[in-house]
Amino acid sequence: MGTPYSLAPNSFEPHPMFAEAWDALRQSIVFFNGQPVGTIAASDHSEEALNYDQVFVRDFVPSALAFLMNGEPDIVKNFLLKTLYLQGWEKRVDRFKLGEGVMPASFKVLHNPIRKTDSLVADFGESAIGRVAPVDSGLWWIILLRAYTKSTGDSSLAETPECQKGIRLILTLCLSEGFDTFPTLLCADGCCMIDRQMGIYGYPVEIQALFFMVLRCALVLLKHDTEGKEFVDRVLKRLHALSFHMRSYFWLDIQQLNNIYRYKTEEYSHTAVNKFNVIPESIPEWLLDFMPNRGGYFIGNVSPARMDFRWFALGNCIAILSCLATPEQSMAIMDLIEERWEELVGEMPLKVCYPAIENHEWRIITGCDPKNTRWSYHNGGSWPVLLWLLTAASIKTGRPQIARRAIELAESRLLKDNWPEYYDGKLGRYIGKQARKYQTWSIAGYLVAKMMLEDPSHLGMISLEEDKRIKPPMKRSVSWTF
Repeated sequence: MGTPYSLAPNSFEPHPMFAEAWDALRQSIVFFNGQPVGTIAASDHSEEALNYDQVFVRDFVPSALAFLMNGEPDIVKNFLLKTLYLQGWEKRVDRFKLGEGVMPASFKVLHNPIRKTDSLVADFGESAIGRVAPVDSGLWWIILLRAYTKSTGDSSLAETPECQKGIRLILTLCLSEGFDTFPTLLCADGCCMIDRQMGIYGYPVEIQALFFMVLRCALVLLKHDTEGKEFVDRVLKRLHALSFHMRSYFWLDIQQLNNIYRYKTEEYSHTAVNKFNVIPESIPEWLLDFMPNRGGYFIGNVSPARMDFRWFALGNCIAILSCLATPEQSMAIMDLIEERWEELVGEMPLKVCYPAIENHEWRIITGCDPKNTRWSYHNGGSWPVLLWLLTAASIKTGRPQIARRAIELAESRLLKDNWPEYYDGKLGRYIGKQARKYQTWSIAGYLVAKMMLEDPSHLGMISLEEDKRIKPPMKRSVSWTF
């Protein structure tokens, strides 16, 4: 289980911190009855553990990709099976029973030194700070199962009755019928990587992009038996509706911004141009200067009379990797990152969202959250883990120079700063005021970015190609007038 070494003709000179990163990642491995089953969130022993000593589903994804790229799939397989086992538990928060398909946010291994046995304790949100729902856990689980299958070439795990049932249970939650008039997933605040109150309730772009990717992964993973075929038909219908909705209503570029700026309101008709009755005066002043002539992005949220114009990095990168973004939109997202490098990357990649909310807006939206002050943590903080997503998006769009530039920035600080969880400040210049050191996904995110840039064939395990079955006819420039 040594550090990987590449003989590729165009490979990097190994950076000194590459080996250090592998050592740190291996020290974070969690074992259950002698078998590796995941990595803890952080190995910072100078702070109270809270839940940083647990294995988080979303946090383990970059660790899993690093191990897969290094030819070590066993830990990933063990993780997938353990979390699948936990999915089968009865889940309650107070007196409410959660849906059968819910995956845990995290789990912990308890060692009994007397009996010499191990046991699992899972958190489905009932112990989380704020009792936030782990909506993204099941989505990441399916994405990781597809990555494992693609990397190993072994479909036997995904084809087991247990995994097929797990996929169907997650899809049942996502595809359930309700009062929704949109194909997007309705979520509470704090339902994903941004797991504190940050005003992302409704239809957050991160969840919608992950949802789209999961539906596409499901088409590959589901067996075409009686039960599987029924889900395939439902998935295809939802993909058609979801891709159209996201590409039409969530997409923003200079032309679309100008259209919104000139909107009339109170239109009553199925032919209405301003379909969501967005008030032009709600366009924030920062956006008028931020939007370049070249570039665009999927905005944070769209619902009746409300558009969250903030930039969210994870949702936009996943949109590229899943082909939710059209090829033109994918290039426009990368154009935006280049045009607004100082704002979105600064001195440490990558801003989780932009811009920060502050003053009265911060007090109302976050409830005066002392951790999410302006330009800190989820409120405009810079997260090194996002480096792997930026790298993947850069490679997919044929612009590896963007990834290379970002990796060089990270290499100038991360090891010296002991792998912080996040950085603070407009430029990401300062180690986060409450950031944990030796944050595992900061370490793994760097390793995945480095290995992917060295060997772009690794991109295939986390990136999908365009599927013509779900490609609606689109003009190059999207308008809300149909």
